[in-house]
Amino acid sequence: MRNIVATALLLAAALYATAAGALDSSGTPVVVTPLASKATTASGQPITLPQKNVEVQVSAYQIAPGATLPVHKHPFPRYAYVEAGTLKVTNVETGNSNTYRAGDFIVEMIGEWHQATNIGTDPVKLLVIDQVEQGAKNTILKQ
Repeated sequence: MRNIVATALLLAAALYATAAGALDSSGTPVVVTPLASKATTASGQPITLPQKNVEVQVSAYQIAPGATLPVHKHPFPRYAYVEAGTLKVTNVETGNSNTYRAGDFIVEMIGEWHQATNIGTDPVKLLVIDQVEQGAKNTILKQ
């Protein structure tokens, strides 16, 4: 299971690589820059993985300036790389907030109600990677 996390993180790093390590088939250097290494979520929880039939889902999000996502939670791990913009994520249970900017890596809280707001003047662009049980969704909206 830990290999799936490592694979997802390596995929994200490879997509945004810019510092050193190997050669491509033409002999040109391939540059790899580690972007993040995390063992806990944004709220300090240990990262736990689905126990069966893991599926990795990758999505691109764009959040307009001033937009606020509805209160929601994730039953499975969700990782996000902020490509652009400024995003404030608030745990509505504790009131604690974190602000993320371009280049930041987010390990979202698991099973805790939260919401996010684009607090900048430009769209927030995220590369989001979910690890779920096969066929499951990773966002539950608060009713």
